[in-house]
Amino acid sequence: MTEFVWTNDAEVFEAARRELFTAVVGDIMDKLGLQRQFLPAAIQPLARDMVTVGRAMTVVEADIVEGAPGPEKPFGRMLDALDDLRPGEIYICTGASFRYALWGELMSTRARVCGSVGAVVDGYSRDTRPILEMGFPVFSRGCYAQDQGPRGYVADFRVPIEMEGVRIRPGDIVFGDIDGVCVVPREAERDVFTGAFEKARGEKTARKGLESGMTARQVFETYGIL
Repeated sequence: MTEFVWTNDAEVFEAARRELFTAVVGDIMDKLGLQRQFLPAAIQPLARDMVTVGRAMTVVEADIVEGAPGPEKPFGRMLDALDDLRPGEIYICTGASFRYALWGELMSTRARVCGSVGAVVDGYSRDTRPILEMGFPVFSRGCYAQDQGPRGYVADFRVPIEMEGVRIRPGDIVFGDIDGVCVVPREAERDVFTGAFEKARGEKTARKGLESGMTARQVFETYGIL
């Protein structure tokens, strides 16, 4: 089997969208000892066919607390974070309560113009219909229209964040599909994707064996995959 070799992000991300899925990437990370890399299961794509893979542009959201000092500017640093998005990056945000939406239509529009390839928020998104119409990949805990304007703000971005024990650093690879969202640490990305492409291609061979009448044990003993 020919090893997949890539020289830049665009090559590996395009191949990942075409050939891989989060389950096989997660399996490889398990074997490498990276066993806490999936974001909470509640974070799902707005549409079942949405797929995103890119570099993490990490964002910290905070709630506005009545009586406490709030942000100096509306939305805090959210506008700066949006404008700082680079091609191939994914806006990935956490830190807020679940009282309001963290993502919407105009944010999607700006992100897409910047070359961003998706948004992953540990909370809700809104403006669902126009986002679906534009086809911008958004992963959230669901749809909820309440605005963040008077309730929350972006405190910082391009800093390490954490979601239920999963640490995400700027530049880590984020991969999301119908089965969830996983994070590939930058230092392990070459081993993870090399193994994932090999396993995905091996699974196609194993499936053909099962379809031809081989038993599950025969397939596992022959290919080491099931």
